[in-house]
Amino acid sequence: MERRGSVADPQSGLPSPSPQDPLLSPESHMDVQGYKWVRWRVWLCRLAALLSLGLLLIVFHWRPRLAVLARCCSCPLALADILLLKDSFGQQHVVEVLTEEIEEGSLDLMGDLEETEWKDTVQLYKEEKTLLRYYLFEGLRYIWLDRKGAFCRVSVLNEDWTCKDLYGFQKGLSHLEQSFRRCMFGPNLIDVPVKPYMKLLFEEVLNPFYVFQLFSITLWLIDNYCIYAICIFLISLLSISISLYEIRKQSVTLRNMARFVTNVTVRRKSGAEESVSSEELVPGDCLIIPQEGLLLPCDAALLAGECLVNESMLTGESVPVLKTPLPAGDGQYSSETERRHTVFCGTQLIQAKGGGPGGRGAVAVVTSTGFFTAKGNLVSSILYPQPTNFRFYQDAVKFLLILGFVALFGTIYSLVVLQKTSATWFEVIIRSLDIVTIAVPPALPAAITTGTIYAQHRLKRRGVFCISPPRINICGKVSLFCFDKTGTLTEEGLDVWGVVEGGPAGFSELVPEPRLLPPGNMLSGLACCHTVTLLRGQPLGDPLELKMVESTGWTLEEPEGDESPLDAEFGGHKVLAVMRPPTQQLHARGNSTCEAVAIVQRFPFSSALQRMSTVTVAPGGRSPLAFIKGSPEMVASLCRAETVPTKFSNKLCNFSSEGLRVLALAYKPLDVNTDLSTIERGEVERDMQFLGFLIMKNLVKPESPEVINILRLANLRSIMVTGDNILTAVNVAKCCGMVGSDEKVIFVNVVPHSTQSMPMLKFNLENGGATANQNSVEVITQGLYQGGFGYHLAISGKSFAALCDHFPEYLPKVLLRATVFARMTPDQKTQLVKELQKLNYLVGMCGDGANDCGALRAADIGVSLSEAEASVASPFTSKTKNISCVPLLIREGRCSLVTSFSLFRYMAVYSLIQFCSVLILYTVKTSMADLQFLFCDIFVVTVLALVMGKGGPSEELHPRRPPASLLGLPVLGSLFIHSCTIVMGQLAALFITASQDWYVPLNSTVFGTENLPNMEDTSVFALSGFQYIIMAVVVTKGYPHKRPLYHNVLFLCILFILFGLMTWLVVYPGTFVCEKLELYDFTDMDFKLLLVAVAALNFLICFVAEVLIDLGLLNCLRLLRGKRQSKKQYKRLNVLLSNSPSWPPLNQALSPSNHTVIYLS
Repeated sequence: MERRGSVADPQSGLPSPSPQDPLLSPESHMDVQGYKWVRWRVWLCRLAALLSLGLLLIVFHWRPRLAVLARCCSCPLALADILLLKDSFGQQHVVEVLTEEIEEGSLDLMGDLEETEWKDTVQLYKEEKTLLRYYLFEGLRYIWLDRKGAFCRVSVLNEDWTCKDLYGFQKGLSHLEQSFRRCMFGPNLIDVPVKPYMKLLFEEVLNPFYVFQLFSITLWLIDNYCIYAICIFLISLLSISISLYEIRKQSVTLRNMARFVTNVTVRRKSGAEESVSSEELVPGDCLIIPQEGLLLPCDAALLAGECLVNESMLTGESVPVLKTPLPAGDGQYSSETERRHTVFCGTQLIQAKGGGPGGRGAVAVVTSTGFFTAKGNLVSSILYPQPTNFRFYQDAVKFLLILGFVALFGTIYSLVVLQKTSATWFEVIIRSLDIVTIAVPPALPAAITTGTIYAQHRLKRRGVFCISPPRINICGKVSLFCFDKTGTLTEEGLDVWGVVEGGPAGFSELVPEPRLLPPGNMLSGLACCHTVTLLRGQPLGDPLELKMVESTGWTLEEPEGDESPLDAEFGGHKVLAVMRPPTQQLHARGNSTCEAVAIVQRFPFSSALQRMSTVTVAPGGRSPLAFIKGSPEMVASLCRAETVPTKFSNKLCNFSSEGLRVLALAYKPLDVNTDLSTIERGEVERDMQFLGFLIMKNLVKPESPEVINILRLANLRSIMVTGDNILTAVNVAKCCGMVGSDEKVIFVNVVPHSTQSMPMLKFNLENGGATANQNSVEVITQGLYQGGFGYHLAISGKSFAALCDHFPEYLPKVLLRATVFARMTPDQKTQLVKELQKLNYLVGMCGDGANDCGALRAADIGVSLSEAEASVASPFTSKTKNISCVPLLIREGRCSLVTSFSLFRYMAVYSLIQFCSVLILYTVKTSMADLQFLFCDIFVVTVLALVMGKGGPSEELHPRRPPASLLGLPVLGSLFIHSCTIVMGQLAALFITASQDWYVPLNSTVFGTENLPNMEDTSVFALSGFQYIIMAVVVTKGYPHKRPLYHNVLFLCILFILFGLMTWLVVYPGTFVCEKLELYDFTDMDFKLLLVAVAALNFLICFVAEVLIDLGLLNCLRLLRGKRQSKKQYKRLNVLLSNSPSWPPLNQALSPSNHTVIYLS
């Protein structure tokens, strides 16, 4: 057996690289290694920990992998006590294998469905008792399956359930079966761990930052820097206390949101119903849903009755959704494909009907529990977020290592200098180590977060909420933004624009009001093909369907009770709803055709299927009809060819190109003898007869064109990702400015592989790109590429899927030029975001509905235009229901990133200033006083660092994004120049002092603070104090990403106060201050003014150098290394495509073996 294995995922066989369900977790493939405890190694580690005074345990805490390697030996997974996991992000985790005893009497309870899996699981380790081996990782339970030789998610036991199997659970589970399943699946809890304060304190104190703080404070106390050490200790204590409070508060809030236990009614195998705690629910339990509904504690498939569900907690969509019973069949059950028949954990069931006694309530079977539910995955995404791979944070760690090397140099220099003095070896070591605490500022990690905190507060005031502050900085580097269409770029609601009937003879004239239609199938279809339901007498449902029903003038009526009079009125059929025409319409027309219609079966809308359907009967059970409504292309494909008008495509093209939302309707008569209650969807939705188009107007929000223009001027790409028709999407793209008036649109059409044909890729120019004349193609191509016209590609979801499968070499090029992605399913939206990220784009996604959840999570920046609880799954939520929050977010991100840069550089320069001061003073056998350190660190640097980030963002988005690399030439170059200026300034102060006639040399027989006060220390302290203030001004950036410095009034006031204070300390400190700060009181006023003049010159040199660097002075150094390609794939690809005038090849049919590939080197 292999010692290394993997975590098998039940979804790993899916061909699509995208998640199976936006609400469920993505595929996770983890590398797993097994280890077994070795007793002598454990005892040896304990001894080493004791001898190292606990230092080894701290190292083990930071690097758990080392703890495993030191205490354990590698072994097969089947025998492992400890597992070392490596997730898909490369992060390593250590988990303990747990065991649980299984009752002997339960070995035959799982049935044929899971017998093999389950018996493999429990018979692996069978001596005197049967044990289940499993481990918990990020809330999910993984069990050992011997046949697979791997730990698998426990959900593998029910992954093969078919719809027919689920109906088999309608009888319920016995107590013994339920108990056994609970042992396998664990309790139905989404339990967020809330750690006690002592454990939080222990973990926080062991953070490398605080360990370094503790080392520094200990060192300062030994060196008698008591006041400064106590101040830093109190500040650290305050910081830890605030951090612990916030962590605990967030954990409690999340736990209150996630943990939900209630009493539910389940059916037992005996037929009895009993009330149990939701914590005891297991997959396979038969759940009885009361008529008044409930907050669902699990995922369940609906077997009987209908439920009106508010899914806003998960999807952000506030419109209630109607759930219908799962169709019985042999097909494998999937919560994604059967969304309209699945009720999800955490959603509110508003009402249930038609499934229980008296027509009340509903019946469902539990399919997932705990962290395997939709809500569980949502909570998991918050508890264990995807690691942020941002260059600024990566470079910050590298920069600290550079400062570490500087500290090492300082330490060696100190040892060499100090050993020549009268200092003892103990003093030499303490002083040398003190250099480390100066060169690597302990407050650096905390300081650079202040800009982000200020940005978060500003965003909150503007109605934008953030649950992941580090992503604010990432907003500053976003290079592409994807937008959903309906409800995001366009208004949420739709208005009925008209109806066009169609048939073999062609299309009729447009009827602006559906209620004006003559009685017939078209009118009945509009009135009946929907999932609108009543709640306390008020119609609820999709806004589009509400508008459609309202436009017909028909009224909705729903049955009450099991033996409803409506059932008898419509021939004894089980009636779900009745649509009655307006009475005045009946009397006016006197036509018996316009009569009430009962809906007896519903197949709700599915994004994947792009359609919905209903089955209706007339009074007395006469005239059973099936109606279908959906995307025109899909409906036409399900209709008999002879019933579809010949000008179908032209008519659809005309309406769609005007930006109108077009839906098609069709119908077919059903056999009177058909059992309508059990008829399958596949049987209903075929051989239909085309009825016509329902046309709706969806207006672009007034803010959308303005925002898209702002992004365009800032050189930020905008992409539309929608489930709507491609021509409608292109029209909206033109209306909102994504496609300019002088720019062309090229449609990417990919024909997938079939038995009749090979895959084929074709690029067609809008309005006339279908010509077969090669000369015309050449003319079009020449005008497109050489005439200065820009172009945009538009592609449908079907073509996108075929492009990914058959033409992967063209995918990057299409992604680089495509602006409109239409008819995209939720999975495809997520996949698109990931493919764009592969091109090194930092991708933003803005959406508002259920179809965007997966993409919002996958994007680097997800912005949800929803106030629902589900928005916690995306980093940002905006109360403003339009995309005006996007430029605001980018501006704040740029401001925060620039501020973080400034603070990082300031803290680094502050360290270098103090580092130089200490080394210079060590060289002349003295050092700074305790209160001098305290004054510089607390009253100057800390105060300036706290208020430096308060300046707000610029009002405009600049075309150039701020840099994200701390190791770039401008940053390192400016730090080098400033460091040289700082050293020269302090040396100048020292030499000027030593050149004075009244200069008195130091006492060379003593060292350090015993030499205080003295002239050297006072002059160096004076200049370094000015340098702290000078550098705060120099490194604080304003234009173009932040407002000018004078807008930060508080920072400006503190600068003037500190400058005045330092000038006073230099020019006229007074006896009391000199005594407390241990400063030498110079009597020569000219000398004092000369020190101020040196500081002014220092400021001038640094300021001019910084301005020149900002203007690109150091760019000349880049010429020495030659021109290098960008590291970003999309930039390299853009250069290659710009030099390829024949791409895309218009009106040429390309096959997978007939193409020219542009490779990226």
